[in-house]
Amino acid sequence: MAKLVMTEEETMLADMARGFLDGAAPVSAFRALRDAGQTHDADLWKEMAGMGWAGVLVPEEAGGSDMGQAAANIIAQEMGKTLAVSPFLSSAVIAATALRQVGDARAMQALGRIASGEATYALAVDEGIKFDPEATEMEAVADGNGFRLTGQKRFVVDGALADRLLVLARTANGLTLFDIPADRGGIARQATQMIDARDAARISFADVQATGEDVLGTVDSAMDVLKPALAAGQAALAAELSGLSAGAFGMTVGYLKERKQFGIEIGRFQALQHRAAHLWCEIEVTASAILNAGRMLDSDPEHAELAVSLAKARATDTAKLAVIEGVQMHGGIGMTDAYDMGFYMKRARVGAEWLGDYAYHAERVAALRGF
Repeated sequence: MAKLVMTEEETMLADMARGFLDGAAPVSAFRALRDAGQTHDADLWKEMAGMGWAGVLVPEEAGGSDMGQAAANIIAQEMGKTLAVSPFLSSAVIAATALRQVGDARAMQALGRIASGEATYALAVDEGIKFDPEATEMEAVADGNGFRLTGQKRFVVDGALADRLLVLARTANGLTLFDIPADRGGIARQATQMIDARDAARISFADVQATGEDVLGTVDSAMDVLKPALAAGQAALAAELSGLSAGAFGMTVGYLKERKQFGIEIGRFQALQHRAAHLWCEIEVTASAILNAGRMLDSDPEHAELAVSLAKARATDTAKLAVIEGVQMHGGIGMTDAYDMGFYMKRARVGAEWLGDYAYHAERVAALRGF
């Protein structure tokens, strides 16, 4: 059980991250971005890169801080509390983990650009209405010494503004992962307005040329590179959802202490106290699952699948409970755009779908446990 409590170093990192985000990226900053029609704060990302967050999973020899997955999860969790907008998950976690699996000179250069904040990535995997990489239909047809990519990707988070794309495509004998610039000829990006007002895109590929150098890893063996990257992203996304739950809970408790009915604070009503206590318990258990997933990915990544899927499933379910309870306990104002609780609900809904929903991860947990 002691392993599920943050260490002194982890607590210091969380406190540092919270202090920075409360000042540089409060929920009010997200509202201002939304109202201005913007989905990305480039200056904020530069500050994060300067603090070492963009290189949290980048080796030191490539210019990163190499703090590990548990640290990445802590940072993501604090981002979730204030709904901070950045390409952290797509670039610093998913892309960095994928590139680390390769580790050649070209990959190390790319990792350096991620760590410095010079390059941002997006993961182009989804094609259907649900996350299912193995069902990829997009084709990469051999053409001389390279390939031609044709097909469409949807729900590409951070895809409208990313510099580069990690693209999963079907080749002759399997799946292959490509690392290509987002402005290459034949690529058309259509920005998609998600309900949480963040950057996403639908991307079309029309005979897009890719050379052997664009292959990340080995032809027909994409999952050797992609599987660890997905696990890292799922764990960090679970952490963000856990932080989102804590942020929504804190807002709700604050309201319960202030709102009066019949002359007394509604937080003194026992029925609401019971609901708040139940939600707090769920958040604490989920936070432990997040810690476990991060440490498993750092210490034994080959056997971390169960821990990661458990964390993502729990975080999705807890975030759903947190925002529903938050809206209900706020009453009518919880449904209005003038109040911030709606932002948490919308972010929770998008996070629930990205990189596998509750059913996807619950099925994986059941299968891994022999059911």
